[in-house]
Amino acid sequence: MTQVFNGQPSSATDRSPRASSADAIVSLQGVTKTYENGSKALVNVSLDIKRGDFLFITGPSGSGKSTLLKLLYGEERASDGDVLVDGCNLSTLRGDRLSQLRRRIGIVFQDYKLIPRRTVLENVAFVLWAQGLPRKEIHRRLQPALKMVGLTHKANCFPEQLSGGEQQRVSIARAIVGTPPILLADEPTGNLDPDNSWQVIKILKKLNSVGITVIVTTHDESLIRLSNHPTVQLRNGYLYRPKL
Repeated sequence: MTQVFNGQPSSATDRSPRASSADAIVSLQGVTKTYENGSKALVNVSLDIKRGDFLFITGPSGSGKSTLLKLLYGEERASDGDVLVDGCNLSTLRGDRLSQLRRRIGIVFQDYKLIPRRTVLENVAFVLWAQGLPRKEIHRRLQPALKMVGLTHKANCFPEQLSGGEQQRVSIARAIVGTPPILLADEPTGNLDPDNSWQVIKILKKLNSVGITVIVTTHDESLIRLSNHPTVQLRNGYLYRPKL
C-alpha cells in the first residue's frame, strides 16, 4: 500500500531521514524543489511506495509530476528533504554511484526518445551496449523484452516505420531490457489515441504483475478509472490522495 504523509514541514534542525516503510522501494521525505527563479515545483512532499506497487501520479500540466520523476532518477536534486530509491539516498550519490542506480531504473518518456537511424532491435539493445554487456547476454535479453511488448516481428524496422503506439512500446522494451526493479513512465500515453493508450497501460500492468514497481504520471482520468490502481494527485506542488 502506497503511503502519503501530509504532516507538518520537516524541522530545519532535523536533517536525518525519517524511517520509511521497511519494504518501501521509493521514499520521499519532506521533499521541496525550488528552482533558481524562486518557483516551487514541489512543496513538502512525503510519499512511500512499496516494492511491487503500481501507482498513478496525476495532476494538471505544471503541477510537479515530471519534476518528481526527475528527482527519482537523479536528473534533478531536491532543494530540501530526502529522496530514497532502492536503498540509496540520492542526495549523497554522484558519478558512478548515481549511474549504477540509474541502471536499476527503467524510464519511459512521452516523446519516446528513440534513435531515428537505429532499428527497433538496436534501440532496445542500446542501453545494454552502453553498460558493456557481452554480445551473447545482450541477445539473450532482447527477445523476451520484444515479446513482452508484442514487437518481435518489428525488430528490424526503423522508428519512422512504426505507429506512435508501436514506438512507445519500443521505448518500454528498452526500459525493461535491463530487468530493472523500478519503471518510471512520464505521461507515456500523452501522444496516443485511446486504443493505443490502453495497450500501453496493459503492458505496464503485465510488467507490474511480474514484480516490477511501476510509477506512472498521467492527466488521463479515464485510464486511471479503467486501471483501478492507487492514485495520488499533485496540485501546485502539493501532494494529495484523491477522495474515492
